[in-house]
Amino acid sequence: KLNETLNSSLKVIGVVEKKRTVYIYGQTRIHLDEVNNLGNFIELEVVLKADQDFEEGISIAKEIIKTLGISDKDLIKGSYIDLINNSNNET
Repeated sequence: KLNETLNSSLKVIGVVEKKRTVYIYGQTRIHLDEVNNLGNFIELEVVLKADQDFEEGISIAKEIIKTLGISDKDLIKGSYIDLINNSNNET
């Protein structure tokens, strides 16, 4: 029903098909995604405690990124749908 409602009132800009595996490390959810026609990605989601601010969350994420050996050049901005649409525009 929700899909029908959205389709009738909004334009679909794309569909992302992926397989996601989720791990928990401390207060961080580590998502390993296999995105069809795009590749493999990792996403970190730091779940802040009531007494933590955004900057502390960034610090936690940066430490995990360092531990995993991910370099700054490997980081991307944007969503999967943005990457897919940009990829389609280049072909």
